[in-house]
Amino acid sequence: MKLTISLGQMDVRLGDPAGNLRTVAAMTAEAARRGSDVVVFPELWSTGYDLENAAAYATPTDTGIFAAVANLAREHGVAILGSCLALLGPGQIGNTALFVGPQGQVWGEYSKMHLFRLMAEEQYLTAGSRPGLIPTPWGCPAGVAICYDLRFPELLRQYALQGARLLFLPAEWPHPRLTHWQTLLRARAIENQMFVVGCNRVGSSKGSTFCGHSAVVDPWGELVIEGDERPGLLTATIDTALADEVRARIPVFADRRPELYAPAAGGQDGV
Repeated sequence: MKLTISLGQMDVRLGDPAGNLRTVAAMTAEAARRGSDVVVFPELWSTGYDLENAAAYATPTDTGIFAAVANLAREHGVAILGSCLALLGPGQIGNTALFVGPQGQVWGEYSKMHLFRLMAEEQYLTAGSRPGLIPTPWGCPAGVAICYDLRFPELLRQYALQGARLLFLPAEWPHPRLTHWQTLLRARAIENQMFVVGCNRVGSSKGSTFCGHSAVVDPWGELVIEGDERPGLLTATIDTALADEVRARIPVFADRRPELYAPAAGGQDGV
């Protein structure tokens, strides 16, 4: 199935949900004008890493900034994905991506499972406990991961084994690790034979400069589109059938031997 995907690569304004929402609204309108089926925004696009004040921003996923996103999706007839701070329960705040369909309906949500210690996430946030394999009307489910999750191939392989043909990844990935970002996006696409859609932020905050280079990578590991380090809306059209063609050409999943990959008895992760 052919899909047109837009990536809203933006400079997130620290602790300014209203200002960031205006940027998202403008990019969503332009994505809809371009005929996009879905527009993806960076990790924590509404606040940035203002985690010291996370409790002031976090709301349940049917209110606050999440309700505003649902209204935008409904207004423009385009699906929207990006992560914000969500109230998961009493005293529990998640870095949560809500996947909203073009009528404002919630297709699914995912809270970041791997918290990034270099940005002190573990001090303020609750790690998610459920993978984000989201049903879509596109003929296959989509996997959702957030930033640091990209470094954990087990999660993304699980998505591929469960039928995902594409992965969406909102991120705030900083310099000096641009090469890691570019390499891992391609590696995850190649090893799982699926499209990887990574939307990263740009700009600087709290001494970190974020490297942009949002990208769509196809199941061969080839770039469909890649940004630079300036704000902007990137748009590309893909055909999810390519994932099946690649999997038929190089039958990695048929040739797996999972019975040999189990951890050794008495050891941890086979060590």
